Amino acid sequence: MKQSLQLRLSQHLSLTPQLQQSIRLLQLSTLELNQEIDQMLAQNPLLDTEEDYSVAAPEISEPARASAADDSGAENELGAGAEVETTPEIQAEDFGTTERDDWENGTEGDDFDGIRELPSNHNSTGAGNDSDDERSDQESAGISLQEHLVQQLAGMGLSEADRVALHVLIESLNEDGYLEDSLEDIASALTSDEEALEELQDHLRIALKWLQNMDPAGVGARDLAECLTLQLRAQPRSPAQVIAILICKSHLELLAKRDQKRLMLLTGADDALLRDAQAMIRALEPKPGRQFARGQAQAVVPDVIVRKVGRELRVMLNPEVAPKLRINEMYANALRQTRGGITNSALGGQLQEARWFIKNIQQRFDTILRVSKAIVERQKGFFTHGALAMKPLVLREIADELGLHESTISRVTTAKYMATTFGTFELKYFFGSGLSTETGGNASSTAVRALIKQFVDAENPAKPLSDSALASMLEEQGIQVARRTVAKYREALKIAPTNLRKAS
Repeated sequence: MKQSLQLRLSQHLSLTPQLQQSIRLLQLSTLELNQEIDQMLAQNPLLDTEEDYSVAAPEISEPARASAADDSGAENELGAGAEVETTPEIQAEDFGTTERDDWENGTEGDDFDGIRELPSNHNSTGAGNDSDDERSDQESAGISLQEHLVQQLAGMGLSEADRVALHVLIESLNEDGYLEDSLEDIASALTSDEEALEELQDHLRIALKWLQNMDPAGVGARDLAECLTLQLRAQPRSPAQVIAILICKSHLELLAKRDQKRLMLLTGADDALLRDAQAMIRALEPKPGRQFARGQAQAVVPDVIVRKVGRELRVMLNPEVAPKLRINEMYANALRQTRGGITNSALGGQLQEARWFIKNIQQRFDTILRVSKAIVERQKGFFTHGALAMKPLVLREIADELGLHESTISRVTTAKYMATTFGTFELKYFFGSGLSTETGGNASSTAVRALIKQFVDAENPAKPLSDSALASMLEEQGIQVARRTVAKYREALKIAPTNLRKAS
């Protein structure tokens, strides 16, 4: 084999550490960026914050600020896919009283023999005994569900073993207030001794009864049916309550499907009584822990603010999210005076790193502002008329206009938010594919979704619009869209199908 030397020229892209950092900072959200800055400040003594930094920024109206995550899902969530634990027979305790009136004291039958009754000031029947002011105070204080339950635990006259068992169950609840793990699994995770395991399971079974009589009503349930039934038990006994409990325990699927005839047949209720029972169920809370999780929701802070001044749209960075960083001059001056200068100093690398970091942070916000201005320029109609005036827009259009790569635009528009007069939106919200119109133009998929929502909001509840009818109405507006596309957009808007929207 003959060996030879050959010279070849080739090009390749080398990502320097500075470029890698710039790309990484660009895709971070505001919260992640703040964490990155805190970490860098702790690691690099050459990096400092400007304590006296001030920006003469225009006032931002309160609606333009970040709003907490919308809890529009607070209405009852009884879906057709809900798991139902069918119970063919209803027991006496389901209706709020027994012959021994055990439920008045938060106890049930022989399971609670030998356990002292609750103090008279203990609230054992659930949410119905709490005032709105108390509940508002709990939410404003940001108290968690576990903390709320532990506060009640302090006033209960339980033995030490039962108190520990109840505390274990409280800590096992998920954020919705449900007990996802079985009592056997919880006990097995705590001990492997057979004798201790049986005794622990007994304590957990007793503790579960206590838990399910604490506030909020429905807490400690294992599934939706049990959660709703627990809440119904806390209400005064009535014929509607009897039917409501029967539906919750055995016929939730039929309720979700609004199958009135079959419900009347299986429950023996007439139309008026069934309607009263359904109204009672609709007033229940399928997620008892939601009110406590709501106070913990993090606010979305907009990176960019758009204000309309006359006919002009002004786009500016939110001064509240812009970091105030600088080089620590005291350390920098000390480095310059050292023998060999900054280059040969051990801290010289950290000084360069601090400069790169500040430069990349500035470049990140400059890029976000450039992209935001390009979006606002393309979507002027939205800022005047709302989502109905949204135009089709894809990432490549903005990338070509600004001379950036499409992946860069994707990073910029992910987890970055813009405050407008219509609310705060992620930058990705302003992008959408186009649907053809009769005039030969395109309509944005976002605008089409807004139209569908407008049509559904205005429909007759007794005769809701089908997907085919919605497609026909869009066609009357000059927008050509298939029925299955309407169904996809409707599901994306979390609008129920026709049979579930029909008022009974």
